[in-house]
Amino acid sequence: QVQLVESGGGLVQPGGSMRLSCAVRGIIFSIYPMAWYRQAPGNRREWVASITNDTRSYYAVSVRGRFTISRDNAENTVYLQMNSLKPEDTAVYYCNEDLLTRLPWGQGTQVTVSS
Repeated sequence: QVQLVESGGGLVQPGGSMRLSCAVRGIIFSIYPMAWYRQAPGNRREWVASITNDTRSYYAVSVRGRFTISRDNAENTVYLQMNSLKPEDTAVYYCNEDLLTRLPWGQGTQVTVSS
């Protein structure tokens, strides 16, 4: 059974940092390009960052230079290190396969940036 479990969210002040994790079960993780997405209240889900199976990374303009995506194929986990957080980064964050998003969505993890 394929399962994605996101964790690491919470409340952080503007300018702070946070590291999200997404544990993936039930697939041959190493061959999948993976991505992080987010959805703020009232907005559509948007793409944040991607990492290929050979660890090339790509970022949305809004997070470039502040966020870093990485993966550990031995642990079947993809990470999102978020620095210099802004209130507009507040959203529920999800991971999934890049582009095709064929994997079942997890519950996401809430990130709230507020003073």
